[in-house]
Amino acid sequence: MTPIDDENLSHRITAVVDGALAENLLVGAVVLVARDGRVVYRRAAGLADRENGRPMRDDTIFRYSSLTKPIVAAAAMALIEQGRLRLDDTVTRWLPDFRPLLPDGEETPITVRHLLTHTAGLTYGFFQETNGSYQGAGVSDGLAEPGLSMNDELRRLASVPLCYRPGTAWGYSLAMDVLGEVLARVAGAPLPDVVERLVCGPLHLQDTGFAVRDPDRLAIPYVDGQPPRRMSDPDSVPMMGSDSGIRFSPSRIFDQRSFTSGGAGMAGTAGDLLTFLETMRLGGHPILKSDTVQQMMSNQINALRINVELTPAWGFGFGGAVLIDPELAGIPQAKGTWKWGGVYGHHWYVDPVHRLTVVAMTNTAVEGMTGIFPDALMRAVYGASATR
Repeated sequence: MTPIDDENLSHRITAVVDGALAENLLVGAVVLVARDGRVVYRRAAGLADRENGRPMRDDTIFRYSSLTKPIVAAAAMALIEQGRLRLDDTVTRWLPDFRPLLPDGEETPITVRHLLTHTAGLTYGFFQETNGSYQGAGVSDGLAEPGLSMNDELRRLASVPLCYRPGTAWGYSLAMDVLGEVLARVAGAPLPDVVERLVCGPLHLQDTGFAVRDPDRLAIPYVDGQPPRRMSDPDSVPMMGSDSGIRFSPSRIFDQRSFTSGGAGMAGTAGDLLTFLETMRLGGHPILKSDTVQQMMSNQINALRINVELTPAWGFGFGGAVLIDPELAGIPQAKGTWKWGGVYGHHWYVDPVHRLTVVAMTNTAVEGMTGIFPDALMRAVYGASATR
């Protein structure tokens, strides 16, 4: 393995961040890079609130969107370690009325494993055509529709036919929202309390949860443009692969009537997320056993591949994608890299071979998740000498 070129790492990353701000790709960002357990790059740049001139800071709080997923997955795995939940439990054991059918009307079991791996036959409304079946049934993607209850969300979701037989395909979906309610039923407590007890509390993630701990530090969200525009409430944001656009309601997180979204409902800081990811890279103590973490960071979908990449180089673990073939992907990340992102403008990855964890939080949807910036930042982190 050729080592990463650390000598000019800070200069390379700073050039990428400065370029993204100068080119109006981003309004603001916090970037953290840890190597061998040590933070080798830390920078808050740009603005958290452009209209009021509030600068981005290390402790700026962001709406996590799908950065919620690996944290909720870890809570699920903690309950599995305790013997209170099993990967092969059927969802109906815990949610007896949640029985979506195949298009031909057949009922088929969905398991906890299916939910964790996004092989449950569900999808997101933003992957469907405008006025698709989810939108027609009033299903929320967990990012908008403030005030919708979990009972109503599950009832609406169960009324729509499954996209495929569970276990036969991979499809990014509302599965973690369903899983979140399963965890609440298993633990006999609201999902925020479960996640706090099993993950955030033991790791002292003081700014991370299903509510904004300090609204004065919350980043204002923006939408891609030249320059990016301030996100409306509600708003619909185009994204590659989405015909109908992603529906956002930034105020949702403040509406206590809204169902707790296990797939998109948390908020927190870049530093808290780095603490969580480094805990996972180092084996999971004190929240999980090392063999459990290895499961989470290993491909769990066998020969299936995820469809958010242009090449079949990525599998999926529990909570994030797993790189199977770096050469096919054409990237310097090592085999076994575990990664994901969030549509409010974030991405992260853990490269266990290079002993590397990267967190990049922005307030610009969706460039910070999937655009020029994430790819440029990744290549800057590794440098020209990194192995492919």
